[in-house]
Amino acid sequence: MSHTIVLIPGDGIGPEVTEATKRVLAAAGAEIQWLERVAGQAALDRGESDLLPASTVQAILDHGVALKGPCTTPIGGGFSSINVALRKKLNLYGAVRPIRSIDGVKTRYDDVDLIVVRENTEGLYSGIENIITEGVITSLKVATEDACRRIAIFGFEYCRSRGRRKVTVFHKANIMKLSDGLFIRCAREEWERAYSDLQYEERIIDAACMAIVQDPSQFDVILCENLYGDVISDLCAGLVGGLGVTPGANFGEQHAVFEAVHGTAPDIAGQNLANPLALLMTGVMMLRHLAETRDDPKCTDVADRIRDAYNHCLTHGEKTRDLGGSLGTREFADAIIKQLR
Repeated sequence: MSHTIVLIPGDGIGPEVTEATKRVLAAAGAEIQWLERVAGQAALDRGESDLLPASTVQAILDHGVALKGPCTTPIGGGFSSINVALRKKLNLYGAVRPIRSIDGVKTRYDDVDLIVVRENTEGLYSGIENIITEGVITSLKVATEDACRRIAIFGFEYCRSRGRRKVTVFHKANIMKLSDGLFIRCAREEWERAYSDLQYEERIIDAACMAIVQDPSQFDVILCENLYGDVISDLCAGLVGGLGVTPGANFGEQHAVFEAVHGTAPDIAGQNLANPLALLMTGVMMLRHLAETRDDPKCTDVADRIRDAYNHCLTHGEKTRDLGGSLGTREFADAIIKQLR
C-alpha cells in the first residue's frame, strides 16, 4: 500500500534533515509518495506571497498527513509562528511529544518514559495582544469548554490506547481560577465519566516541574494547556538528551502533521552538521499512525526496523556531533541504512 504524504522541508537545517529522513524511510521499504510543499521563509524565498501558502494547507487537507521540518519564527517581531498558524487552520488541537531515555545517549537519567499531551489551539498562544497605552500591553489567555473537554478526552484516549496507566494534569488554577480552573474541571469530569480505569491526578505546574527533575519516573502521561505544554515538553526533552532526540506530532479529527520540534539552527545550515534523528523518530511515529489509521501493518514493520537500526547506531557510537559522535547528517543516515540491510 502506497501513501501520499505532504513534505514540508522547512527552513535552515530543515531540508538536510528531511532529505536524510526520506533516504532512511525509502531504504527501510516505506512505500511513500512525497508531495513537497513550502512554508515559512522557504515560501517567501520561492516567490510565494504568503508564509503559509493555501496550496500547502490544501495539500494536507487532501492527503491527511504531513511530515514537517522546522520553520523560522522571528523573536519579538516579524511574522507570526507558522507552526501556530498551521495548527489553527487544520484544527490540530492535540500535540503529542513522547519522551524516552535512549541507550547510547548519556544523561543524568536512565528511566524516563513519559508522554506530554498539549492543547494546541488556544490559551495565551491565541495571539490576542493589545497595546492599552504607551508601555502597557495585555495578552489574552483564551480557554473554552469545548477545547478543554476535547483535549481531556484526547489525552485519556491516547493514554489508554498506548497501554499507559496514569494521566497527570498540570495547571495553575490556584491563581488562574477561571481559565485553568475550567481546564482541570473538564479533565476531572471526563475522567469520572469514562476513564476511571486510569489513574488521575492534578498538580500545580511550578511544583510539578520540581517533581519532574527530582524523579521523572513518577509521571506517565502529562496533560497541559498550550503554553504549559510547550514549556514542559522542552523541559522533559532535556532529561533525555534534548530536542534532537524527541519526536512530535499534532493531531486533529481528520489530519495529522508530524514535525521535528527543534529549531532551524541557521548557524549550521548547509554544513552537514545537523542531527536528523528527531525528524527520523518523528517519521517512525508517522509510520505507526499510518499503520493504525490506514490498516497497513507493513508500516509497523518498517517503523520497527528503523527504530532498531538507529538504536544500534547510537549504542555503538555512531552519532552526530551534538550527541558526542563525529558523523555528519548524511553519514549518520548512511550508518542507519547500513543497519537496515
